[in-house]
This record gives sequence, structure tokens and C-alpha cells, in this order.
Amino acid sequence: MKAPVGGIKKTWATAALLSGVFLLSACSPEVGSPEWCADMKEKPKGEWTANELADFTKNCLMP
Repeated sequence: MKAPVGGIKKTWATAALLSGVFLLSACSPEVGSPEWCADMKEKPKGEWTANELADFTKNCLMP
């Protein structure tokens, strides 16, 4: 029995999506690193999450 064509397309789309997520996450600097602190200083304060604020305070303001 042959696999449906739609199933193959979904498999490729899922693989492409997961690959993109892994590639983008690999480009993010480690939380608390000087690069991360610099990125956070550039990011608008209204877009920070509570966890980012806590990490920024802990790692960038009070090292």
C-alpha cells in the first residue's frame, strides 16, 4: 500500500520547521553572557518577560 502524498508533504514540512527552530535557537547567546546582556539592552523594555527581567537583573546589573 502506498503512503498518501499529503502525509509525505506534512513530514517534510514538519522536518523543515523543526530544523528552522533548532538553527534559530543555536544563534541565541547564552542567558547571562555579555552578548545576551547587550541584546537585552537593545530590546524594548516593554517586550521583556518577567524571567528576562529577573535574569537581566541577576546577571547584568549585579554580577
